[in-house]
Amino acid sequence: MTWQQRIDSALQARRAAAAFRVRQAVENGAGRFLTREGRRFCNFSSNDYLGLSQHPAIVRAWQQGADRYGVGSGGSGHVSGYTTAHQGLEEELAGWLGYARALLFISGFAANQAVIAAMTDKDDRIIADRLSHASLLEAANLSPAQLRRFAHNDVAQLSALLDKPCVGQQLVVTEGVFSMDGDSAPLRALHDAVKKQNGWLLVDDAHGTGVTGDEGRGSAHQQNVKPELLIVTFGKGFGVSGAAVLCSDSVADYLLQFARHLIYSTSMPPAQAVALSASVAIIRSAEGAERRERLSEHIQRLRRGLHALALQRTDSQSAIQPAIVGDNARALALAGALRARGIWVTAIRPPTVPPGTARLRLTLTAAHDTQDIDTLLEALHDAS
Repeated sequence: MTWQQRIDSALQARRAAAAFRVRQAVENGAGRFLTREGRRFCNFSSNDYLGLSQHPAIVRAWQQGADRYGVGSGGSGHVSGYTTAHQGLEEELAGWLGYARALLFISGFAANQAVIAAMTDKDDRIIADRLSHASLLEAANLSPAQLRRFAHNDVAQLSALLDKPCVGQQLVVTEGVFSMDGDSAPLRALHDAVKKQNGWLLVDDAHGTGVTGDEGRGSAHQQNVKPELLIVTFGKGFGVSGAAVLCSDSVADYLLQFARHLIYSTSMPPAQAVALSASVAIIRSAEGAERRERLSEHIQRLRRGLHALALQRTDSQSAIQPAIVGDNARALALAGALRARGIWVTAIRPPTVPPGTARLRLTLTAAHDTQDIDTLLEALHDAS
C-alpha cells in the first residue's frame, strides 16, 4: 500500500462511518453567541464556562501586557522567555491552589505529554481511567512505562491493578471532570488507593479548575485531596489558553531539567500571562462566585429539561451535559436540526467517544440566560 492509498483508505473509512471531522470557520466562537457567514447562533459548544473570554478587564490586561512586553516571549523560558509576568502568575497559581510550585505550559496537551514522558521509566506502570483525555492516554502510550487502564471511576479495579507486582513506580492518571461525560472522579477514594501502594496520583482538572470548589480551586480541593501532580488548563474556566503543572519544589526542579516540552518550546507570550493573572483575580472574587452560582443554576435547569425529554444523560453535575443518542448519523442529524434553529451544538462521535455513544456535547456558560436554555430544550424536543 502506498502512502496515498493508506491516506485515502483511512479517509474513506471515516466518511463511511459518519465520523469524518470538518472545521467550520466562525467570526467569533467563545461567547454566548457565535457568528458564521453572517448568521448568529446561540453557542452551546464553548468551554468558556464562566464567560470570561470576553471580560473587559481580562481583555484590557492582555492589551496592557502587550504594550509592556510585546506580543511574543521570544524564546524558551530556559533562554530568555521567562519574564516577571510568568513568574508572578506561577506564584499566584501555587499560592491559590496550595502547592509549592507551578510551571506554565503552552497548552494542556503539552503539559500532560511533558509530565508523563519526563516522570516515567521502563520499569514503571501507568494506570489510567479508561475515559481519560486523549492527551493523557497518548502520553502514556508513548512513554516507556507499561500502561494499564481501569474501568471508568472503578476504584476496586484500580486497587486490584495497583496490587500487582511492579518493579518501578506506579502513576495513576485521571481527570477531575471528564471532558466527554462531564462526570467527576472520586478523587478521595482514588488517592487513598494509590497511597496504599506508595504510588502517585496525576489529576488533569481542565474542566474543574475555576469552575468548582471554594474560590474556584477545582475538583481536588473540593474533595479535600492534594494529588502529587495537578494539571490545570486555562482554555476553559479561565477563558484564555495555556496550562500549568502544580507540584512540589523538587518535582518542579526535576521537570525544569527533563520535561522536553518545557525546555524546547517558546514560552507563552508574557501578555497572556498578564491576562491570566487578571482572570485568576476575577475567578477568586465575589464576581467569580456569582458566575459559578449562575452556571450551577443553568446546569440544573438543563438537566431537568433533558430528563423530561427522556434523553440519555450521564451523571454529570458540571457544565458538560451530553445527550447520548448512540448512532453517528443521528447525532449529526440532530446537530444539523439545531443549527437550522440558530443553535450551535456539536456532534461528538467515535473515536473521541466509545463506539455506540455518539452524542451532542452540550456545554453551558455563565454568559447564557434562562431563555437560551429553554430555547435549546424546545428545539431538542422538536428534533428528537
